[in-house]
Amino acid sequence: MALGRLAWIGLLAAWTTPSALIAQHPDMRLDSRMFVERVQTDINGRARRIVASPDRRLPGDQMIFIVDWRNTGQRPVRGYNLVRAVPRGTTLDLSDPTMQVSADGGEHWGRIDQLWLPTALGGTRRAIAADITHVRWLLANEIPPGESGRLSYRLIAR
Repeated sequence: MALGRLAWIGLLAAWTTPSALIAQHPDMRLDSRMFVERVQTDINGRARRIVASPDRRLPGDQMIFIVDWRNTGQRPVRGYNLVRAVPRGTTLDLSDPTMQVSADGGEHWGRIDQLWLPTALGGTRRAIAADITHVRWLLANEIPPGESGRLSYRLIAR
């Protein structure tokens, strides 16, 4: 169990360091943060949602991933796809209709019901949420210089 925690902390460190957040376009700056959302009972017996550091992730924990983006260049950026890898040991919440996913490392994209994977016996099967390796969003057709935004998505720890 301790090794699993160390691996998760290493993954978290890699996801939150600037080198892991290299944008696909030199003018786009991305900053990412991850939190665990838990429900706790307060002193009056009411359920309260809290957001905590993900350093102690448990199976079934709801995680919130936030990506802030900004065009730091002097020209508009057109057709920008914001792409993030899905951390191992997590399952992506697929409820966002604008999100596209990949189950093969980013080679093919679509909604989960449009993706097929090869089987060991030479056939194919539909991809499931646990197969997802990457997620992407097409940002506005044109992002003017200085424009910024934020998107968030949810993951579930396995």
